[in-house]
Amino acid sequence: MQFIDLTAQQARIRQNIDLRIKAVLDHGKYIMGPEIKELEDLLCSFTGAKHCITCASGTDALLMPLMAWGIKEGDAVFMPPFTFFATAEEPSLLGATPVFVDIDPITFNMRPDLLEKAIEAIQKSDPSIYPVPEAALKRPLTPRAVIPVDIFGQAADYESIMPIARAHGLMVLEDAAQAFGGSRHGKKTCALGCHASATSFFPAKPLGCYGDGGAVFTDDDDLAELLRSIRIHGKGQDKYDNVRLGLNGRLDTLQAAILLAKMKIFPDEIAARQQVAAWYSKYLQGIPGLTAPCVEEGNVSAWAQYCIMLPEGRRDAVAAHLKQQSVPTNIYYPKPQHCLAVFADLGYTPQSMPAALYASRNILALPFHPYMDEASVWQVADAVAKALS
Repeated sequence: MQFIDLTAQQARIRQNIDLRIKAVLDHGKYIMGPEIKELEDLLCSFTGAKHCITCASGTDALLMPLMAWGIKEGDAVFMPPFTFFATAEEPSLLGATPVFVDIDPITFNMRPDLLEKAIEAIQKSDPSIYPVPEAALKRPLTPRAVIPVDIFGQAADYESIMPIARAHGLMVLEDAAQAFGGSRHGKKTCALGCHASATSFFPAKPLGCYGDGGAVFTDDDDLAELLRSIRIHGKGQDKYDNVRLGLNGRLDTLQAAILLAKMKIFPDEIAARQQVAAWYSKYLQGIPGLTAPCVEEGNVSAWAQYCIMLPEGRRDAVAAHLKQQSVPTNIYYPKPQHCLAVFADLGYTPQSMPAALYASRNILALPFHPYMDEASVWQVADAVAKALS
């Protein structure tokens, strides 16, 4: 059994992939070839966003809007601690201070009520309101941006987050690296009304290429123009007219060609993910001590991962039992961001973010992909039930 089955997907679209790659080899435009614009137009049509700016990775997709907004030293950027490192890494690279906001224990997404407390705590340099980095106590930090994460494929509560951000003048960057293809109240992720949205085309993502890739989405014309400049070394009228600092952040034409082939079947795969998740819910129901993932009303998850919560102290034994039954597992994430060594100087304690800490200690990801059949899902659920019995 495979944790993610890219082989089955490739077998389904191999002919189209070969034709797309051959077209790139024939025209030879490996950098910013015609497939780039074709893909960007298709992704705009799919999401409903006005602009799509593809780039070299999901990490660059997070970094580029922050650069465009002038995020810098002395700025506070708010984000959940239960996420991949890139969410906190990119504002930190620009000199900003990450301020962590704990998660909802059911959806694992940022809690808007705690975001409001964290903003107030930064404004007043008062950790009694909410835990804040020690830097905020040494000198004032300016709240500048918030990066909610659509964790495991489920959109965050933007109806609550956006008014808070507007009230405090914060830019909102949706981290939809795991959620492309999902939706909230009928609107696709990456088009939920944020100032900008970032996604990743890492191979294991719901829409993945065969290497690194990413994209930024926005309805802001001026921001889109800045992002296109930043993507190519801060270019102006041409690549030798550099008007700002930028990145070598272009998506390879070959990766765009692969994504175009994958987009042909992507809606079918999102529907198949819903079916696999429904089978899991059916067969995991009633297992004592296990909490299956819960999708908030109004959300359609892209199901980047399928993560269960286990009783305290049982994860290692369950994972070992599943391994014996040839069922692979993974852990997202073994350490929340506020516990990482690189952020030790922020002064957080593990208990500063109790929900994130609890999740990191007890969460377990099960095999999940759109090509799983019902018998395989039952096999995994049966192994989990026996491990917990």
